[in-house]
Amino acid sequence: MTFEEDIKESLNTLRQGGILLYPTDTIWGLGCDPANEAAVNKIFKIKSRGESKSLIILVDGLSMIERYVTEIPEIVYELADVSDTPLTIIYPKGKNLAKGVCSEDGSVAIRICHDEFCRELINRFRKPIVSTSANLSGSSSPGNFSEVEKTLIDKVDFVVKHRQSDRSKSLASPVIKVNSDGTFKIIRK
Repeated sequence: MTFEEDIKESLNTLRQGGILLYPTDTIWGLGCDPANEAAVNKIFKIKSRGESKSLIILVDGLSMIERYVTEIPEIVYELADVSDTPLTIIYPKGKNLAKGVCSEDGSVAIRICHDEFCRELINRFRKPIVSTSANLSGSSSPGNFSEVEKTLIDKVDFVVKHRQSDRSKSLASPVIKVNSDGTFKIIRK
């Protein structure tokens, strides 16, 4: 399957409320439409994960973030400028997202994705994509496709072929929670 065929099949899956297993700019992830509550619930079920844990969404730029948060604290622009690796930022208040994407306090975790495949997919989908590690809750995150558990592969609607043979190890992104007043806390290094 070619890159283009992977993109088209991924779009079809997302539009039909399905779940993707796909490579991100960090680790392999499970993805869906973050505005589709049934799809979001399916991800929690696949991962055997409690709904009290929120999900990350991937966007293609700051302009897309503006549609899914109530405010962007000024510090975010500085953090985005100085980060030379993928960085997940937790914003104070999300909007236009299905229940379960935001955490119980209303905050939402968002990462601007620079991976070629993800950016193309997000750009054509015209909205963010959920990204949660492709593992069962409590298991270690897969650094590459060969580390994704077979039982999980069997539960998704489409498995992206792009980068399956890549055996380089990837790590989850650092996570920083920003507050409305510009203060922030490092959640994961």
